[in-house]
Amino acid sequence: MEIRDLIVTPPVIILILFFAYFLRPRFTDEVTRKYFLPGLAVKIFGALALGFVYQFYYDGGDTFNYHTHGSRHVWEAIVEAPLKGFSIFFRDAYDYNGVYQYASQIYFFRDPQSLVVVKIAAFFDLFTFSSYSATAIFFAVFSFAGMWSLFQVFYRQYPHLHRSLAIAILFIPSVFFWGSGILKDSVVMGCLGLATYQFYQLFFVKRIRFSNIIILLISLYLIFAIKKFILQAYIPSVLLWVVANNLGSVRSRVARAMILPFLMVVIIFSSYYSVVKVGEGDDRYSVEKIAETAKVTAYDIRYWSGREAGSGYSLGELDGSFGSMVRLAPQAINVSLFRPYLWEVRNPLMLLSALEGTVFLVLLIRIVVQKRGRILKTLADPNVIFALVFSLSFAFAVGVSTFNFGTLSRYKIPLLPFFAVSLVLMHYSNSDKKLDELETTE
Repeated sequence: MEIRDLIVTPPVIILILFFAYFLRPRFTDEVTRKYFLPGLAVKIFGALALGFVYQFYYDGGDTFNYHTHGSRHVWEAIVEAPLKGFSIFFRDAYDYNGVYQYASQIYFFRDPQSLVVVKIAAFFDLFTFSSYSATAIFFAVFSFAGMWSLFQVFYRQYPHLHRSLAIAILFIPSVFFWGSGILKDSVVMGCLGLATYQFYQLFFVKRIRFSNIIILLISLYLIFAIKKFILQAYIPSVLLWVVANNLGSVRSRVARAMILPFLMVVIIFSSYYSVVKVGEGDDRYSVEKIAETAKVTAYDIRYWSGREAGSGYSLGELDGSFGSMVRLAPQAINVSLFRPYLWEVRNPLMLLSALEGTVFLVLLIRIVVQKRGRILKTLADPNVIFALVFSLSFAFAVGVSTFNFGTLSRYKIPLLPFFAVSLVLMHYSNSDKKLDELETTE
């Protein structure tokens, strides 16, 4: 925390809330209006809280490396030598030519994925005089834009579930804490929400606009540039979502039965192709190397880079083969969704994750018990299929490659809103209309 933060941050918060208040009618209706400002407020709170936790609890960390030891040097370069400073925005990692004085001080200049976050922070620094807290708030605003867009996707299809969907998407504590500050996760959360909204507009609403396509491409590019492995879970899930929705619109059961095998082949081929294409150019995420990457990442986080983030866990032995990774899938999904258990808690941040996991587990058990005779019908909803496939596949990916509860609590946040939405939709599927109407009026 610096003097500039105390000077710049309060006016930035006031201006953002001022503009949000006047923009609210454009992005809300009478029902959703009450969630807009609170949703933004918790994101701002999360960004500030994250900074305090990293400064006073962790005594430093990635968020300060992105800014204080990252974008701050870009901002200083712009002040001292504008042409050199702005040229850093267009340089690839390792390209020190002509800017070594500044680039050599950037911790993540040789990390292409992290450098993207540094550049985004540097852009926001232009409006905040490189104030960490104020720049973090702009990250929170971007993340909120994506989460609000995601909320709109499901609210427009299930308006009677507005309150439950708002809680699931906007107000999960881990999501607005880890997904609001100057971190990769904030950018990814914003992009996931924006991309999902654009897919919904293009393939469900059938509203094809140039702006939708541009926002979709930028969102997918940023996810690809920062955490491409997320796309390896997200793209197949979206393909399945779109196909399942269009198949559901076919009224004839005979026609659906005839089309289904062909569509399954298309989905499998397209999903495999998308995973291969996403992994091209980076051996770590190629189909042949992804198991070895999971092994290296898991042991690195547990025993080195994540040793201060929380307690380690083990699912079993990873030998770098795809088979060993698949065998650990049930444990990996369980650890991402429901662990740490309450008796495994070692620090306050783990307690937050443990409480959320406990709530998810209780809700899932309740749904299974209540819907035991109709569970397959519940799972037939294309939105449930999409949310579950993405959340479960991503839970497997991060659970099997992290091996540290502290780091996992941050890495898993992209799946939490989707899994929470799937629970909401399954819980209220075929529910009594009176219950739906009651929630609508509340």
